[in-house]
Amino acid sequence: MPGREPVSRGADGILHYGDLNPALTELLDIRAHRYADREAIVEIDGPRLTYRELWTSASKIAGALQDRGIGVGDRVAIRLPDGARWVQAFLGALLSGAVPVPVNDSLGAAEVAHILDHSAVDFVLDDEDLPQGRPFIDDGASLGETALLCYTNGTHGRPKGVELSNENLLSAIESVVGALGLPDTGIRSLLALPLAHASGCVDQLLPILAVGGTVVLAPGADPDRLAHVLGTESVDLLATTVEQLRRLRARPQSVATVCCSGGGLDADLAGRLGSSFPAARQRSLWGATETSGIGLLADACGCVGRPIGGTEIALWGPEAADGRGELLLRGPNVTRGYWNDPTATAAHFTGGWFHSGDLVEISADGLVRAVPAGASAQQTVA
Repeated sequence: MPGREPVSRGADGILHYGDLNPALTELLDIRAHRYADREAIVEIDGPRLTYRELWTSASKIAGALQDRGIGVGDRVAIRLPDGARWVQAFLGALLSGAVPVPVNDSLGAAEVAHILDHSAVDFVLDDEDLPQGRPFIDDGASLGETALLCYTNGTHGRPKGVELSNENLLSAIESVVGALGLPDTGIRSLLALPLAHASGCVDQLLPILAVGGTVVLAPGADPDRLAHVLGTESVDLLATTVEQLRRLRARPQSVATVCCSGGGLDADLAGRLGSSFPAARQRSLWGATETSGIGLLADACGCVGRPIGGTEIALWGPEAADGRGELLLRGPNVTRGYWNDPTATAAHFTGGWFHSGDLVEISADGLVRAVPAGASAQQTVA
């Protein structure tokens, strides 16, 4: 999104983007009208929706939620498999003024029950037919209001609800658009990441929609199927996991960018990707749910990356002065805390800094490298 002001430091000491839209829904509404006739969502073996069709269907879901008494601040769980209906439901919840709560459909019954109970959801959009009502768009939100309640994957204990504000999401969009150089000329992205995760929804789906691109979804596709889709859908950007990339056996393609999540690229994988996608830039995004899924970008193998956008990094622990310690992050994309959990918030945040729990080394030029588990007995984790 050309012409944006750079980040500047606010009174809170944190870098912020200037001239953001007041709310995510306003940004998406502008884009939906600007690119009305472009394809927005393509589900392989499913619907193909233009921006006009996607926005109309989402606004009807929002109207139906309003008719059921769901509105500003209410929480709406999204319990659907990845696909066009997931996107429609997610946007419908946003447009109603409610806070979407994505629930990964691969979770077990106990994890799902915990998320639904802990978030105290007011409504669930699930495998039933999505409700339809009169078109409705709530546009009264502000930057500080919670726009998304996204749960962690439970790596460090039970899943925690991360409150992501409009500013968090809009800042993450700005950062990804800038870091990946996403054009507004109709980029086509094959998104093979879980939409219920920040890496899929916040880091890929929303930035592509923000620049008027096309999100191609291939739910449940195996690597051979993904390789076929790359060619048939004229994909410019492939966004997936390191695990999927390791299994992918694609013939040389004209993909412009390969972006991975869930780990950096090693030399072997980078070499194989170079053979399959000789013209592609290789990028990896790193972040936690607490940082809106972003924070660091790597354009070379063997490292975690460097900060992007308004993200700042620091080290915590007795070896911090020597360039090693627990990675801390702060920025406009970092949550203010956990939903209904002040104890966990106090344990994982120091001022505006988020304690990631990851042991890293940071070079003088800001390059972050992971330290293997057990490499230091002096790590301090909040």
